[in-house]
Amino acid sequence: MSRRLRPDELALWEEVARKATPLAPERRPQPGALTDTAKPKPKPVTSRASPVAPFAIGQSANGQPSGHDVLPGIAERIGNAPVKMDKKAHARLKRGKLTPEAKLDLHGMTLDQAHPAINAFIQRSHAAGLRLVLVVTGKGKHRDPGGPIPVRHGVLRHNVPQWLRMMPLAPLVLQISEAHLKHGGGGAYYVYLRRQR
Repeated sequence: MSRRLRPDELALWEEVARKATPLAPERRPQPGALTDTAKPKPKPVTSRASPVAPFAIGQSANGQPSGHDVLPGIAERIGNAPVKMDKKAHARLKRGKLTPEAKLDLHGMTLDQAHPAINAFIQRSHAAGLRLVLVVTGKGKHRDPGGPIPVRHGVLRHNVPQWLRMMPLAPLVLQISEAHLKHGGGGAYYVYLRRQR
């Protein structure tokens, strides 16, 4: 419940306001401006970022996509990677027409077990002169621990392409591609190795 200020209260407030040092000088109150009848007008919000056009309820959106910088999925990142191998061979690979010469199945392995296994497998395959090998990771289990941070399923599926691009395997690997459905689809990778020198 509000009441009207008495003249002596208003004079006291004006004296305090005049002697006080303002924190923000641009918002200095005018003498006699603080009464119950005079309500402060809200200042328009100004942003130093890019200006946003005003939007009224019921108005249709402009249809421009928002600029989210969310990391695309592993399949999209591998699919968008530049093709370094022969384009005709790559097209046959994507259609599942090339048969892998060796296969490594990482099902049931932990990260600590899988990393040395894939290093040894790729190095042995390259030393044997193989060109196309298949690494099966599995798609991962769909489980949500219910925590505040989202957890990606398929830990091996996300780590294997990174391991193949790091030393000591990077100089041996020419192309990584998601396998065709008959070879495992999203749960396996074709690894096309460089020729021996």
